[in-house]
Amino acid sequence: MSRSSVPAFSCFDGHTHVASGPPVVVALALRQRRAADAAGPLLVFDNATGQTRDFDTRGSEAQLRARVAKAFPPAQAEAGGDAAAVADEGAEAAPRGRGRPKLGVVAREVTLLPRHWAWLAEQPGGASVVLRRLVEQASRAGADKDRRRRHAERAYQFLQTIAGDLPGFEDALRALFAHDRARLEALLAGWPGDVRAHALLLAFEGAAEVGHD
Repeated sequence: MSRSSVPAFSCFDGHTHVASGPPVVVALALRQRRAADAAGPLLVFDNATGQTRDFDTRGSEAQLRARVAKAFPPAQAEAGGDAAAVADEGAEAAPRGRGRPKLGVVAREVTLLPRHWAWLAEQPGGASVVLRRLVEQASRAGADKDRRRRHAERAYQFLQTIAGDLPGFEDALRALFAHDRARLEALLAGWPGDVRAHALLLAFEGAAEVGHD
């Protein structure tokens, strides 16, 4: 599992993307826009959830940096995007020794129908090896499904906040939760480029035709 490609936070000035990155980068960009009396609304999104976050940008730059450092410890500030994906990456990166799993094998009773035992007996490696492989496959499939759900939900939160008045909004949400990227891209084709790009990034963590750094 590769690290999430989604930055921790993103700042928007209306429908225009201003900055993305760790909290201090976005907070400084927000401070600059507020000082310049930007048209707004100025919004900062936590890209792990798609929800807005408020930053206190009063005082000097040093004071702002100190507040951000206190509110966001380095590990949290740099993780960004999908925290669960980062956790998965750490788990998969851990070296595995030969033989039994590190935590050991736990013996439990398994009740199957005769035809199930017959099928297992025909598989290479024996019943235990086959059952462990099937459980791993099922758990990974479930994790992928859960990850798609989380990505759709964070994109929904972002769109609900910033794009509720754009044409085709409800149809776009239906395509989003159906995980139909092609239809979603078609529905978002006439939307502001930065909104479209960020929505697709949150939903699919893939590059869009119009993107931002």
